Amino acid sequence: MNRLLEPRAARRRFVAVTFLFWLPVGLYIPSQVLLLTERGMSLAVVAGLFAVHSVTVSVMELPTGGLSDVIGRRAVLAAAGLLNLSALTVMALGTTVWDLALAMFLMGTGRALSSGPAEAWYVDTVQAHSGPAAELRTGLARGGTASAAALAVGTLVGGALPLLLSLGADPGARLADATGGLVLPLSVPGLLGAAVGVGYVAYVLTALPEPPRPPATLRGVLQGVPATVLGGLRLGVTESLVRRVLLTSAAAGAALAAIELLTPGRAARLTGAPESGAVLYASLACAGFLCTAVGSHCAPLAARLTGSSEHAVLAALGVGTTGLVLLGVTAAWDGGPAPSAVAAVGYGLVYLGLGAAGPNENDLLHHRVDSTVRATALSVKSLALQSVAALTGLVAGSLPVGPLPWLVGATALLLGALLWTRRAKPASAARLAPV
Repeated sequence: MNRLLEPRAARRRFVAVTFLFWLPVGLYIPSQVLLLTERGMSLAVVAGLFAVHSVTVSVMELPTGGLSDVIGRRAVLAAAGLLNLSALTVMALGTTVWDLALAMFLMGTGRALSSGPAEAWYVDTVQAHSGPAAELRTGLARGGTASAAALAVGTLVGGALPLLLSLGADPGARLADATGGLVLPLSVPGLLGAAVGVGYVAYVLTALPEPPRPPATLRGVLQGVPATVLGGLRLGVTESLVRRVLLTSAAAGAALAAIELLTPGRAARLTGAPESGAVLYASLACAGFLCTAVGSHCAPLAARLTGSSEHAVLAALGVGTTGLVLLGVTAAWDGGPAPSAVAAVGYGLVYLGLGAAGPNENDLLHHRVDSTVRATALSVKSLALQSVAALTGLVAGSLPVGPLPWLVGATALLLGALLWTRRAKPASAARLAPV
């Protein structure tokens, strides 16, 4: 298992493991809220359950990134897969608030564990084969495409399964009767996601060889994880390019929070009913994932056309900002076909721009940080996105309906783009790793 993979083989395996991780997420997204309310949970309880997930991810993000840097990528990825499939099983079958809170905790922990190790494994493997200057952008772009494609496919399948189970002889009703109401049609996407999770864990354990590491001891982990986390945080303060990447991730979090918070209500107002609005929003979400996939796939091309990863990030975030501005401007004219078409274009531009920016940002990040803090740096980046997204959601949600909430996200993304108007200074070798 310690053989050195060639970059192409590593890229294929990185793409596969990324797709397998995000496919279950796409499967349960369309039915999650409906399943919880079908179990008798009020919307307030549902919001509380989501808060359990968010708090868990935020608290666990940095320690789990440090854990991956200390004990290895494969073990942490396998643990993330086991936690996720357990969470999906409990979510699909749970009937009490405590069952579902446990599922959210497990899911949040699994999400935190998965944030960074797969990408760190890919970069470690390629650089071990081809050296620190190895070309990374193409593989990172393919990984972004794989995650977005998995979410798009999963959303379509997960949304269609409960409907298909209610057609004809109504096998969904027979399934619910046979299990005493434990397995509902809305439970099936989650159970299918858990089955995919089993395949994910098996693939991680068999297809992701790592360079040998010193045996991890409890004392070593307890000492190594805090030191690694502090090293990653120090890089974000002392290294200007890393700091720029983190601030850009925060700006992307603000943009995503605005669009994800405001789009469902706007869709409902456009269609005239919550149910039809939910269908429209699901279609938009799938389209957004596809635009992200296209943007990620085109990230290397964007870097070649603009001359550098820095300029590609600037251009991509400019595209995303334009999309949010279009959404804001058209928010005052919901209902007409022309504004709706312009808004749909704006929606796609946001995800297209963010999809193209991500791989180029990470390409810059991985060439500036050492393997010993690589997963931690990705966790810090994820935490920046989530923290600012939560804050932006509170701000945008308190503003009156109309253009202003959209422009909050657009302003944040514009500020993120302006960070890349100048090239980064080369880093000295001494600054690649934490001291």
